Amino acid sequence: MEDQDLYKRAKKRVENRIGFYIHLCIYLTVNTLLIIINLNTSTQYYWFKWPLLGWGVGLLFHAIEVFASPMILSIKERMIKKEMEKESLNKRT
Repeated sequence: MEDQDLYKRAKKRVENRIGFYIHLCIYLTVNTLLIIINLNTSTQYYWFKWPLLGWGVGLLFHAIEVFASPMILSIKERMIKKEMEKESLNKRT
C-alpha cells in the first residue's frame, strides 16, 4: 500500500517536471521567434522584451512550484511525522 503511494507521488513529481520542461521549450521557441520578428521588422524599438519579461515571470513561478514545492512538502511531512511520534510517546506514558 505504501509503495503505491510512493509511486503515485513520484509519478506526479515527474509529470510536473516534464510539464515545466515543455513550458520552458515553448517559451524559448516562441520568444526566439518574437526576437527574430522584431529585429527583422523594426530595430528602432525592441518590443520583444515585454513578452519575454512577462512570460518569464510566469515561467519563474512555474519553476518555483515544481522545484521548491517538493522540498517544502518534504519538510512539512517530516515535521508531521515527528509530531505523530511525540503524540504516540505521550499516549504511552
